[in-house]
Amino acid sequence: MQKTQRMQKNNTLELGVNIDHIATLRQARGTSYPDLLEAAFLVEKAGAQAITIHLREDRRHIQDADVYAIRKQIRGRMNLELAVTDEMVNIACDVLPDDACIVPEKREELTTEGGLDVIGQFQRIQKATARLSEKNIRVSLFIEPNIEHIKRVPDIGAQIIELHTGSYANAQGDEQQRQLEIIQQATAYAHTQGIQVNAGHGLDYENTTAIASIAEIRELNIGHSIVSRAIFVGIENATRQMLEIMHKSRSSQA
Repeated sequence: MQKTQRMQKNNTLELGVNIDHIATLRQARGTSYPDLLEAAFLVEKAGAQAITIHLREDRRHIQDADVYAIRKQIRGRMNLELAVTDEMVNIACDVLPDDACIVPEKREELTTEGGLDVIGQFQRIQKATARLSEKNIRVSLFIEPNIEHIKRVPDIGAQIIELHTGSYANAQGDEQQRQLEIIQQATAYAHTQGIQVNAGHGLDYENTTAIASIAEIRELNIGHSIVSRAIFVGIENATRQMLEIMHKSRSSQA
């Protein structure tokens, strides 16, 4: 109960900017630019609280050296997304990011599709969570806004979930409103259980407002839309514009 009461008093909403696709552009030509560290510094300068990166098994964008360099150089939090494999958990335990978000991963997918199967892979995720927690790394689980899945989170040992907002982001009209209500209900339930709720996937400069307005959500992780906007306005301005949307949405709920 005390944990829930503390969470209710904290109405701040933080932003983690995923810079994977800056690395995608670099890897397209195998050049040394664009420089991920420069991007990370500008994102932090704009006010983002975290730098989010996903070290994929196929190394399609972020490389191992990027992970170590970013961890060493940035001033804010580092949120490392990783598949629940021994290789990735070992790297995380060596790098020691502030946060590790366990995500599902398929080599053939363009981007992460859906949330973790915390029921079918319970023991595997529980083991990885325990290893990461032993290194004082905060663990979050990237899951669907499904209450039955959220019920398993405390037994896994994680204190944070990141709700997959892809179905909401891809929907329109009445269906998008229905998906929003599912996220709202899942967030409310997790909050009563003392679980911190983050959210992300597919959020952009139009659909973020409704998600940011959910008072119990503590952090949004957004990448593709910010990097895309940066082509026209620069990464610093693109980050500031997203933060402005988030802050306006949250202040309207105060």
